[in-house]
Amino acid sequence: MILVDLDILKERDAGNIVIDPFDIGQLNPNSYNIRLGPRIMTYNRGSLDLREKNPETSVQEIPEAGFLLEPERLYLAETLEWTETYNLVPKIEGRSSVGRLGLFIHVTAGFGDVGFRGRWTLELFAIQPIRVYAGEKIGQISYLRTSGPCGSWYNGKYQNAQGVQASRFFKDHG
Repeated sequence: MILVDLDILKERDAGNIVIDPFDIGQLNPNSYNIRLGPRIMTYNRGSLDLREKNPETSVQEIPEAGFLLEPERLYLAETLEWTETYNLVPKIEGRSSVGRLGLFIHVTAGFGDVGFRGRWTLELFAIQPIRVYAGEKIGQISYLRTSGPCGSWYNGKYQNAQGVQASRFFKDHG
């Protein structure tokens, strides 16, 4: 079951949801708007390998004039908000107004785990050239109730993520 605004506030007061910074104006009927953080990165080679640490370009600050995303290229960015979720499942999606401009904010990683703490890494993919700006409300986070208590909370390779996180899939192979 997805939480509605009043439940999000109750769970926040109970410490099961942490959103920092929190702005009540970003709370929707059943989600909370998340903003694009100040940094963006891309991989610097055309061919990537699942079992290797793939080199990325240096992480760039998004200038005040914005950053132009080129079509058919993956950009990794971060959310401005730090989130923590306990006893609930967090999920992010793009805002419909952003999607109508041809911008995806995640390719496959929109689903979080109970216990995740950190800034979300966004997988930006544009259908056509589009300029993005740090601080823009680019997506939304919603919360699902679990069927019961979890045996364990997330404690994986992206826990306590600060800044844009490149793939760490290679760590699954030793």
